[in-house]
Amino acid sequence: MAPPSAAAPPAPSPSPSSSLSPPLVPMELHVRNRDKLLKSLRQSLRDAGRPLHGFVILQGGEEQARHDTDHTELFRQESYFAYLFGVIEPGFFGAIDITSGNSLLFVPRLPSEYAVWLGEIKPLSFFEEKYMVNKVFYTDDIVKVLQEQFQGQGKPLLFLLHGLNTDSNNFAKPAEFEGVENFATDLTTLHPILTECRVTKSDLELAVIQFANDISSEAHVEVMRKIRVGMKEYQLESIFLHHTYMYGGCRHCSYTCICATGGNSAVLHYGHAAAPNDRTLEDGDMALFDMGAEYHFYGSDITCSFPVNGKFTSDQSLIYNAVLQAHDAVIAAMKPGVSWVDMHKLAERTILQSLREGNIIFGDLDHMMVERLGAAFMPHGLGHLLGIDTHDPGGYLQGLERPKEPGLSSLRTVRELLEGMVITVEPGCYFIDALLDPAMDRANTSKFFNHDVIGRFRTFGGVRIESDVLVTATGCKNMTNVPRQTCEIEAVMAGAPWPLSKSSVHLENGESKSES
Repeated sequence: MAPPSAAAPPAPSPSPSSSLSPPLVPMELHVRNRDKLLKSLRQSLRDAGRPLHGFVILQGGEEQARHDTDHTELFRQESYFAYLFGVIEPGFFGAIDITSGNSLLFVPRLPSEYAVWLGEIKPLSFFEEKYMVNKVFYTDDIVKVLQEQFQGQGKPLLFLLHGLNTDSNNFAKPAEFEGVENFATDLTTLHPILTECRVTKSDLELAVIQFANDISSEAHVEVMRKIRVGMKEYQLESIFLHHTYMYGGCRHCSYTCICATGGNSAVLHYGHAAAPNDRTLEDGDMALFDMGAEYHFYGSDITCSFPVNGKFTSDQSLIYNAVLQAHDAVIAAMKPGVSWVDMHKLAERTILQSLREGNIIFGDLDHMMVERLGAAFMPHGLGHLLGIDTHDPGGYLQGLERPKEPGLSSLRTVRELLEGMVITVEPGCYFIDALLDPAMDRANTSKFFNHDVIGRFRTFGGVRIESDVLVTATGCKNMTNVPRQTCEIEAVMAGAPWPLSKSSVHLENGESKSES
């Protein structure tokens, strides 16, 4: 018998817009995640000379109302809980018995009126089978059950999740329930171990991340094909969201879509509430679309940059190819043991070299690197770990310090790469007055700028190219599949299929067409 799987939306009718359909995700994925944690935690306890007893206990997410209204926001599970248990419903608790290895779920005891408004009240056996755990109880029985299951001496010990997320600077919330004071608690051991478990991905996790990449890549191509001068940025966001949901069953996005055109493409986190993807596209604009779908908790994070009218100008080609060369150079150099700081510097140096060749800056590249000139054009870090969260945790191990230098201080990790990591490669080049003006005024960096030429790019905006990359045993694999070369982008925007077929030809005058 096949193992129970997460419910997937029924496959939509075949459509020329997509070759994909939502896959079933086996709950074995989360069983393996629990086994990975249990193995790591037991080893840590052995190394510390501590007994192998107690419980890991996590509290799942709760539904949230919109401010003071009765409108319930669409629920998405807390990420650590999702990682270990795969539960889609709110209000659950989960525990792992360190001695026996058994997994326990605690579900809320629902009132009878739930069946009227929200559907059938499922028996405990339903959740036991659905989530492949050893036993399921109600949340109001947590204290009794854990005390009965405990096999050690004295008060039962609970390993609670509490630790800093170095991307958000927020702390994970330890489980809270009535009667927790009857237990001994450990707030320091679990978080670093569980976080490190999430850093490298299993084959089952990678399959889900690959699907999120596949459907998101397809949606980005759809946006390229349908973009037109005069549209609104949010219309392109809508095309992406529709495609990933309609054909991929992706109800959630990994993050708020960034659909930036013109000068907005120099706003790194454009698309927020105060800048809601609402500009009208103009002829000559560059577009920067940073969008990724989420499927079964696991995400993607892809950025495509291209001209709104489908044709690169010489200036657009200069900046775009500078970023593309950095993107490709990093991917070519990635393998286990490589320093992510070195990869960031490689991207910076590659971009600066291209800008120097384009006569935007001049001077010695080594001196530019010493003076951190690259941060004036790429203030963000090169990339971040990706998984159940867009910015997956684990970027800074205990004892690792964040660099202080401009640009490097924005790195979301300074680790050496490990086989099984999924990390984004997202170099960018932006023309941001708030960064350029101080750099052009400082004596140690002003000398590098071609002040006559740089003015031509003041309203350019920016370019970012972002792919999701798996670190393999000997190198890496790009999980993202979108047009990247300027000729590929122009061909797809002109109607060529993607991937480009052998019948797609590139004409000498720069136009592309697809032959039948």
